[in-house]
Amino acid sequence: MPDHRLLSAVRADLAAAGLRASIVVRDIDAGREVAIDADIPTPAASLAKVPIALSVLLRIADGRIDGASPVTVPPGDPAEGTPGTGRFRHPSTIAVDDLVSLAISISDNGAADALLALVPAAEVMADLDALGIRGIAVRHPFADLSDTPLERFAPDDAHLAHTLAIRGSTPAHGHPVRQLDVARTNTVTAAGFADLLEAIWRERGIPPVVASRLREHLHGNTTRHRLAPDLAADDARWASKTGTLLNLRHEAGVLENADGSRFAIVALSASTVPASVQPAAEAALGAAARALYEHLRG
Repeated sequence: MPDHRLLSAVRADLAAAGLRASIVVRDIDAGREVAIDADIPTPAASLAKVPIALSVLLRIADGRIDGASPVTVPPGDPAEGTPGTGRFRHPSTIAVDDLVSLAISISDNGAADALLALVPAAEVMADLDALGIRGIAVRHPFADLSDTPLERFAPDDAHLAHTLAIRGSTPAHGHPVRQLDVARTNTVTAAGFADLLEAIWRERGIPPVVASRLREHLHGNTTRHRLAPDLAADDARWASKTGTLLNLRHEAGVLENADGSRFAIVALSASTVPASVQPAAEAALGAAARALYEHLRG
């Protein structure tokens, strides 16, 4: 049973850092978990790339898609500063397999949208439904994430976009910024994403070759400043995907310990501080996940 004093203390520490958060820590083999607000729909940001990658890899495995097939990805806009093909000035030709790697390991929006053109959102949702995974909604391409108020303000006025993101939320999680409106954007719940990670690691309904490739890509994630400092160690491997958009800071992954135990850890957060760079918020989110993990592991 969760320690309610611990949960209250974690909530208080998050609030002191200006964060609202949904967190799930689950022992994926024993089935035990501890959670805070696990079922609240939250804009997914780049976490939505994981179910898209799953759907593409399923089709590569059964022959519907050739992983070696070349796909032409249009140039991006270097001024936007997004990683990978988003900074390319010219069209590029990339194999489907490598688009999956780029989408997960460096969170390449252009690569993810090329995959979504191959496997539309409706098919991704059908795959999740077949696996019995709820709480995840894939609705639109990732190019939409580069069309927020943040891109319309000068860099010195970025705080205005964050203020709109913070103040625009309604009690029902609607929002005038469509990328933050849970009825219109890609969304996840902490519980639903933990279910997806559990299915990948336990190969529940997912062919071993597909699950193995997804784990490989999640281990290769290059963004490791959010939860990894509190979780990774010489005797523990951390595999994860992050998501960042306006005032949202997410990370979700699996911690594999040397003793064989495996824990899905999902932390979804929204900041109430109107600033782009918030190292204290990143640290507080990592500390909260670590506290719940240590409690569950005992």
